[in-house]
Amino acid sequence: MQDTKRIKNPGKQRKMLFNAPAHIRHKLMSAPLSHELSASRGAKTLPVRRGDTILIKRGDHKGFEGKVSRVDLKAFRIYVEGLTREKVDGTNIFLPIHPSKVEIRNLNLDDKWRKNILARKQVVEKPAKKVEKPQAKPAKKGAKVEEEKPEEVTPVEEKVAPEVAEEAAPKKVAAKKTAAKQEAPAKEEKAPAAKKAPAKKAAAKTTEEKEAPKTKAKKASDKTKGEQ
Repeated sequence: MQDTKRIKNPGKQRKMLFNAPAHIRHKLMSAPLSHELSASRGAKTLPVRRGDTILIKRGDHKGFEGKVSRVDLKAFRIYVEGLTREKVDGTNIFLPIHPSKVEIRNLNLDDKWRKNILARKQVVEKPAKKVEKPQAKPAKKGAKVEEEKPEEVTPVEEKVAPEVAEEAAPKKVAAKKTAAKQEAPAKEEKAPAAKKAPAKKAAAKTTEEKEAPKTKAKKASDKTKGEQ
């Protein structure tokens, strides 16, 4: 089998096409399938064969649709029914079209080998993979096994009937009033302690006022002695 690796040199590329064997030439004559045909058959491209219905997508004859009448593997061209031109002498000849410019609209399935190719290309639905949970590793000998603590259950509030709620409402109000009365004397006891502070300040002021005349008298006596 001939090597099909990619070649970048243009001269070698032309040489490869010129010397290509028939099985490689057959693959080079592939054309894309239409979206509807590709979805139903599960294939994107197939080699063009005689009897296929094609639509020309590019070139001077864009939009022309017809059946393939002949495939020329030597020149890498196809010929379509109805796509002809008249020569000077009045004879009609088929126009050659390259397979890369066409789209296959309908397939000719007379060949059993082509049916087998399409059967292989159809998508097979794979079963969903089961996700296996990681198994717990066995505990080593002598290792302490932690006991799972039971989850704490929060108590659920019991629903109280509206009649019972109305009876309990006055009791709650009375309890609040008694609590307020007990707190009131404690606040009154603290209040006098706060009032004692100004009394101390007033006593300090009176002592200063009493001492002030004495100091003045001493200063005056000291001055008189100094003058004498």
